[in-house]
Amino acid sequence: MIHLPIYRFGRPYRSLDIQTAVHHRTREPFVEVSYANAGLIRRDLMNLPAARAALARVPIDELMTRAEKAAEHFLTGTLPLDPLAGTTQSPQDYVEQVSATTGLPWVMARRNMRKVHGVLSRVREVFAGLTRGLEPRVLDEGVGQADGRAVSFFPRGHALGVVLPNNSPGVHALWAPAPAMKMPVVLKPGSAEPWTPARIVQAFLAAGYPPEAFGYYPAEHGAAAEVLRLSGRGMVFGDVASTSRWKNDPRIEVHGPGYSKVVLGEDEIDNWQQHLDVLVTSAVDNGGRSCVNASGVWVPRRGREVAEALAARFAAVTPKPAEDEAAQLAPFADPGVASRISAMIDRDLREAGAVDLTQPLRGNRLVQFNGCTYLLPTVVWCERRDHPLANREFLFPFVSVVEVPEAKIPDAIGPSLVVTAITRNEAFARRFTASPHIDRLNLGAIPTMQIGWDQPHEGNLFDHLYGRRAIQQAVGV
Repeated sequence: MIHLPIYRFGRPYRSLDIQTAVHHRTREPFVEVSYANAGLIRRDLMNLPAARAALARVPIDELMTRAEKAAEHFLTGTLPLDPLAGTTQSPQDYVEQVSATTGLPWVMARRNMRKVHGVLSRVREVFAGLTRGLEPRVLDEGVGQADGRAVSFFPRGHALGVVLPNNSPGVHALWAPAPAMKMPVVLKPGSAEPWTPARIVQAFLAAGYPPEAFGYYPAEHGAAAEVLRLSGRGMVFGDVASTSRWKNDPRIEVHGPGYSKVVLGEDEIDNWQQHLDVLVTSAVDNGGRSCVNASGVWVPRRGREVAEALAARFAAVTPKPAEDEAAQLAPFADPGVASRISAMIDRDLREAGAVDLTQPLRGNRLVQFNGCTYLLPTVVWCERRDHPLANREFLFPFVSVVEVPEAKIPDAIGPSLVVTAITRNEAFARRFTASPHIDRLNLGAIPTMQIGWDQPHEGNLFDHLYGRRAIQQAVGV
């Protein structure tokens, strides 16, 4: 059976604690993963200053060049999988392995590979966007110039600790630029998706990065907390329950549900049919598994019409085999999770004011196909914005359509990771740019899933890793 070891800052390590991830369809053991306990993690993380020093010795221009090489290794290379056993992983091996334990169809796994490749291959562009054009060498020299003034930045910690999810490999694009910014990473992978962070690490190593800069620690939740507590700066992914303990810790960047939305303005609502593709793409791409997938469509009127048209499009999306290039849905690796989500939706539908418009068109939401459990795309028409389903997010294509007067938008839509505001009304658009509750804003018919590499996606990685200090220099110094 395949085995994935712990990676202890340059040393692969096979643990006595072995956990098994199963194939999502057969439920048979598929991969053995070495798990780290809290004591091992605490002991290893005492060496983080040395890990940071290993990266600090390499000029940042060279690190960025190596990151660009790592992008190619990640996308096209055959890389070590278990160096202790001599096993390797081709790109197709990776695609099939990710699919096996997460349920993600092959086409989606490859698409997410390209997303990670994109952020690494454009790391200079990413750095320029995150730093607003700062010269990278300021991290080499400690002092630089910006807008004719002296600037200096300091690392907020010795490493970035990341507790990762299982839902989609594309989220790894958020932390992947950190080593190119001279910051070691300590990674705790998701139990069902250990593949992507392990492959990214091996890609960096193949590109010539110092092995001491990478820690990879599969672990139980309790031990995973040590990664966040001891790394200096952290990043955590998960649902509200798993991330709530960190939301008030300024050292930790929390990536929970996105509650992303598409809004049609009063000036565009009568053209809603022209924008239907944007609504569908925003909700269905990547199987609805991303925090940037739209889970809400908010309109000033004609809401029922929009919802019915969306429902017709959603009802045409059906399960397909994992290897089918036309696959748009991912099964749930844990069938019990799908059952609980569907039951939760049905419970809330019993409260007056909302109706599932897809159910009459395609029957049950919870279905079996090819030995796997799926939730079929669902559109709920909410007659009132305070209904429990008006602002919800689930790990499949789910959209609530809500009607609210334009004058109450964007305040009514609540906190949102991404908002696509389809309007040509400048005054209406300014209300979105002034909102403190929107992390990423698309003005115009841009799918919520569309990401620009020169813009922060969720939070600013550079600002999270580095602080700016006041500095003055005497003449001649």
